[in-house]
Amino acid sequence: MSEFEESGIGEECGVFGCVAAGEWPTQLEVAQVLTLGLVALQHRGQESAGIVTSNGVNPPTYNTLKGMGLVNNAFPPEDLLKLRYGNLGIGHTRYSTTGISELQNCQPFVVDTLHGKIAVAHNGELVNAAALRKKVMRHGVGLSTSSDSELITQLLALTPPMEELDAPDWVARIKNLMHETPTSYSLLVMYTDVIYAIRDPYGNRPLSIGRLVPISKLHTADTEGWVVSSESCSFQSIGAKYYREVMPGEIVQISKHGVKSLSIVPRPEGDLPAFCIFEYVYFARPDSIFEGQMVYTVRQRCGRQLAIEAPTEADVVSTVPESATPAALGYAEQSGLPYVEVLCKNRYVGRTFIQPNTRLRQLGVAKKFGALTDNFAGKRVVLVDDSIVRGNTIAPIIKLLKEAGATEVHIRVASPPIRFPCYMGINIPTKEELIANRPEFKDIAGYIGATSVQYLSVEGLVSAVQGGIPSLQKDERISTNTKASRRVGHCTACLTGKYPVELECVNLNHTLTKEVPLGAYLATVWVPRAWPHLDK
Repeated sequence: MSEFEESGIGEECGVFGCVAAGEWPTQLEVAQVLTLGLVALQHRGQESAGIVTSNGVNPPTYNTLKGMGLVNNAFPPEDLLKLRYGNLGIGHTRYSTTGISELQNCQPFVVDTLHGKIAVAHNGELVNAAALRKKVMRHGVGLSTSSDSELITQLLALTPPMEELDAPDWVARIKNLMHETPTSYSLLVMYTDVIYAIRDPYGNRPLSIGRLVPISKLHTADTEGWVVSSESCSFQSIGAKYYREVMPGEIVQISKHGVKSLSIVPRPEGDLPAFCIFEYVYFARPDSIFEGQMVYTVRQRCGRQLAIEAPTEADVVSTVPESATPAALGYAEQSGLPYVEVLCKNRYVGRTFIQPNTRLRQLGVAKKFGALTDNFAGKRVVLVDDSIVRGNTIAPIIKLLKEAGATEVHIRVASPPIRFPCYMGINIPTKEELIANRPEFKDIAGYIGATSVQYLSVEGLVSAVQGGIPSLQKDERISTNTKASRRVGHCTACLTGKYPVELECVNLNHTLTKEVPLGAYLATVWVPRAWPHLDK
């Protein structure tokens, strides 16, 4: 249980696509692959789920299945049978960052265009959505939902000025969309017999490609199909092998013939990428791979760096189960202290952040754990967590440990303090709710009852993340142009207030503007003139 979970910080959304290889109709159960892929992405959204499959002929037959709640509840087995004739499809699991929680906002969205139907699934949040909504409406297009994803779908349906009436140029349409809005989105667009996988030029949200292999021949070169997912953690559960990431600004076509990189849309003024650094800290599953490195390994490095920056005299190291476990193991390894479990989690108590009363929330936290007294009674404990958001979660745990016999409880946080809201797809509490912006933060150890509290620095986090990124020049599956456009950079806006692009902020009286960064790990200023479409 993490402070992220208990504070209601949203895990964005998850997208997943599948294309059967070889002759169609396929023997591959595409709908089942999509369902299992979305189950593996359930941590990214639990509000609703949807699947759209296509037979891939021209004109195609699209079949749609959507529902509220978890994937297994949203897709009853009898309803999945209606999708069994699909040769390709896309799916989505949603955590609402924009738009209200209703079935009408459930993705993927399907719309009719001049050249036939398209289906779109989106992870992220558009930083200039208000301006884009006005532009779409000025073209006479109505919007039936409050979702950014429908807005994206309608923008793709608009015909680019240079397109021939009888020949749809989907790459041109996608590029037009990418020039209209700089970030934040990873997209899957299904049209007839192909899926286009797209990542915004800043690469703020992840997207990976996998190769489906026959279950009986896991080490063969045979290919049953291709999959694309927000996280590579979904590949193993469906018998797929990790192939590669979609690069920032890249448009990839996935068909029954294979994977083809079509184009790269560059960032303005040579800006660095801005991959969300909290994918590493918390949001992603630990077995996912980003930028050539496993998330679990990065979290271990964060723990080791934390031990270097914030050592203390103690007897044992432990964690609040279980997202911070890799960081705690790294801290223990670096500090030379033994790692032990001090808390036993009751997995059948519901989330406590849904309880409106602080007292009830704190009692709920205490009920989630039992103390493993024999492991720490009479000892000084270093307790590693991945965050302290409001402080309501960690305080009763410290109290529980002290009452069970811990002589000291030192809190070490494997990420820097969160001080600013996110406008790119993460549902972070208001600035006033964040403990790092409140007066209590000056004596946070006293406020939560800890012996001491120290956080990982921003520089330490960036160093831990970037220290294991291998050279992309060795990957022959990525085109030369893609390699040339790929540099390392991460968004740390929620920690520093330095956003990678200029933002529309509906809850502020002015537009937040990105400042020149203090380090090479941040993206540089977004220059509005580089996106001329926004002025139309």
